[in-house]
Amino acid sequence: MPRILAASVFSANSGESAAFFRSSRMLILLLIISGICSGLRSGCFAMANTILVKRLRQSLYASLVFQDISFFDMETVGSLTSRLGSDCQRLSHVIGNDIHLIIRNAIQGTGALINLLTLSWPLTLPTLVICSVLAIIFSIYVWYQKRAAKLMQEFNACANNVAQETLSLMRIVRAYGTEGEEVERYKRWLDELAFVSIRESAAYGLWSTSFLTLYRFTQVLAVLLGGICIMNSQLSPEQLTKYILYCEWLIYATWRVVDNSSSLLQSIGACEKVFHVMDLLPTDQFLSKGVKLQRLMGNIQFVNVSFHYPSRISVPILDRLNLAIQANEVVAIVGLSGSGKSTVVNLLLRLYQPVSGQIYMDGLPLDELDIRWLREKIGFVGQEPDLFNMDIKSNIKYGCPREVKDEDIEWAAKQAHAHEFISSLPHGYQTIVDNDLLSGGQKQRIAIARAILRDPAILVLDEATSALDAESEHHLKGVFHGLRNESRSKRTIILIAHRLSTIKTADRIVVMDKGRIVEMGDHTELLHKGGLYSQLIGAQAESMA
Repeated sequence: MPRILAASVFSANSGESAAFFRSSRMLILLLIISGICSGLRSGCFAMANTILVKRLRQSLYASLVFQDISFFDMETVGSLTSRLGSDCQRLSHVIGNDIHLIIRNAIQGTGALINLLTLSWPLTLPTLVICSVLAIIFSIYVWYQKRAAKLMQEFNACANNVAQETLSLMRIVRAYGTEGEEVERYKRWLDELAFVSIRESAAYGLWSTSFLTLYRFTQVLAVLLGGICIMNSQLSPEQLTKYILYCEWLIYATWRVVDNSSSLLQSIGACEKVFHVMDLLPTDQFLSKGVKLQRLMGNIQFVNVSFHYPSRISVPILDRLNLAIQANEVVAIVGLSGSGKSTVVNLLLRLYQPVSGQIYMDGLPLDELDIRWLREKIGFVGQEPDLFNMDIKSNIKYGCPREVKDEDIEWAAKQAHAHEFISSLPHGYQTIVDNDLLSGGQKQRIAIARAILRDPAILVLDEATSALDAESEHHLKGVFHGLRNESRSKRTIILIAHRLSTIKTADRIVVMDKGRIVEMGDHTELLHKGGLYSQLIGAQAESMA
């Protein structure tokens, strides 16, 4: 285009109308072609970018979901959602804008350089020197910008985590009157973010100043050197005009390449954590295929099992634990907080691996069984039965390995004494669950119905009745024992409870303290021993008096 523009101007100046109109028609044709190609190119790159970001977020989410539980012990929810949200969004213009414009301007700059060398290579050398200086300044700026971008994303993730935590626990914040402290905690991360952002903006200002100064210097230098060449009859005015226009194109293309490269590298620097997480391999549980038994009986054995959590290596939780649970037996595990009761369940579900020792299921080591198959055979209700933000029907049948009918769902809800309150809701089983809709006891009953619907060979209840009233708890105790003794489906039931009234009728009560079993027997035997179990019963009776 610069060559044709110069030819048009000088043909008009010399009165060559045929050459002028020929050049004008060529310019118009080039403009039309350029506009169409630019639009098509931008649209195609934008669509490619949309596909890229979709795949990126999908791959990152899949990588997160299949990580080991210990990974989530060390990462905060706010940080992970920030990776999925703002960090991935940071890459939303990489293909649609940055790479697209880098390629376009690199080609344009190469074309301008070739034309400059064709016109006069001695005049081109100063321009190349200036471009080299710009590249050196840019490399220093990018090094700093990449570090700043990484820090900004980290601080932004921390701020998001504070906001998510505060908003999700707003009732606690309001009850304790700590609104000011929470605002201050959020402000501290914003201050850190602003400090890095301001310094990065200052660095960008220095880079822009350097570029604009050298850009104007190139224009002046082109005119001075070109003027000298014209006075020495080494260059014609038309060639000088072409030279100045191509210099403009080269410097402009260089600036665009540098600017978009800066944006690209900033995005990559900010998203290093995203790529790191995506490179993590899934937990070994999902990589290896284990054994599937024809039928799970429910015989469980812990042999010299020791364990500590990966995030707390110095704090032992279980110490050479030995425990055997027979099929179709109701076993209750009790003890003080921190004695290792819930950890036994976590190991049984293979959420964690023992540090030493072995767990057997029907005589086979637990880690040799197919983990997906095993979890289909276990019904689990945790201490805090969080429900998903979907309708109650979907929550009850969530994770059920078989096809279920509405009648099955209602049967499970009736068994858990949840059918009555569900039916009284505005939309019944189609009611969408949210935090304000249901009480803690109602959530627990829905979670219990979910476990019952699975028809599990092993039923694990970790403080599953802690939020129930006395009447509902009484009914559910009968339900659990009825499920165990049902002739068509025998079950092993493991109860963990602080409310000791729940476990009095268990076949066997295991009392734990500091990661070890200190007592074992039925309710009557343990009371007569006068040990830790008797003390727990007495302390609970005093607290209820």
